[in-house]
Amino acid sequence: MTSPFPQSYPSTRLRRLRQAGWVRNLSAENSVSPSDLIWSMVVHDGEEPSIPVGSMPGLYRLNVEEAANAARRASDLGIPAIAIFPHINPARKDETGSEALNPDGLIPEAIKAMKAAAPDVGIICDVALDPFTVHGHDGLIDGDGYVLNDATVDLLRQQAVLQAEAGADIVAPSDMMDGRVGAIRAALEEAGHVNTMIMSYAAKYASGFYGPYRDAIGSASALKGDKKTYQQNPANSDEALREVAMDIQEGADLVMVKPGLPYLDIIRRVSETFAVPTIAFQVSGEYAQIKAAGQQGWIDEERVMMETLLCFKRAGASGIITYFAEAAAKLMHD
Repeated sequence: MTSPFPQSYPSTRLRRLRQAGWVRNLSAENSVSPSDLIWSMVVHDGEEPSIPVGSMPGLYRLNVEEAANAARRASDLGIPAIAIFPHINPARKDETGSEALNPDGLIPEAIKAMKAAAPDVGIICDVALDPFTVHGHDGLIDGDGYVLNDATVDLLRQQAVLQAEAGADIVAPSDMMDGRVGAIRAALEEAGHVNTMIMSYAAKYASGFYGPYRDAIGSASALKGDKKTYQQNPANSDEALREVAMDIQEGADLVMVKPGLPYLDIIRRVSETFAVPTIAFQVSGEYAQIKAAGQQGWIDEERVMMETLLCFKRAGASGIITYFAEAAAKLMHD
């Protein structure tokens, strides 16, 4: 049968590059590897090795010993860094989050144990007060419930130095107070921690995707009101660039966009505009959705997990903070 098309039709067939796995890999524009991952990990100050988080299937709060064991596994899997988040005994919480400044507290203890277990794995610590306050906010509040900027920054400076002294490689202010990056950089320099890096939560949105995390660190029931007076408005994009520019000017070494998947456009704009290491945070709500749908058989959990991680890289992320880090790294090794 004679073809109705010219002999040269079509001269370009893009499907040629999709016909086999080897050529799909060869022509791939982006890839994800264990070295792109930062393991998001919740540590607790109790004796129990691990405690399941109900709203995040498969996630456990780890005690200090188990966190150190996890650091060893991260090293074996080629995961370069772990970001730790605390769940403390509610009896240790107060209005000012004073436990955040305890040199013998959970976070300094965990840092030391994890660095001793796996010196080659970077340890990243949140600089924020919400896991330590009875009201669940990221800073000090006045009588009207408004979070005070400058008074909070003064405490964050002290918290960052304490973390650096315990051995943290990166301190990560997540509070969204104005001027906190510059204040922390000055405090670190003054204390002699000139090589301690700052990863700023530069574009952190007032998002509904954080709910399971607040459950994981024990602040969900404590939070009074919302965080819209200091976290970014989800309607805004240009504002994110202003926030990032300020943090870079104040001394941030890496910048973060949070949440991840709903804000891929922000990741792209930040990475292209500033050409600095840009980290995406695949937050608890994103994790919980994938896990829940996977458990119901509605999606292929592993496939969707890997697809989302690749999406972050395609958008321009240098690295990804994710609760999936260990599972994804194991899958890549297999």
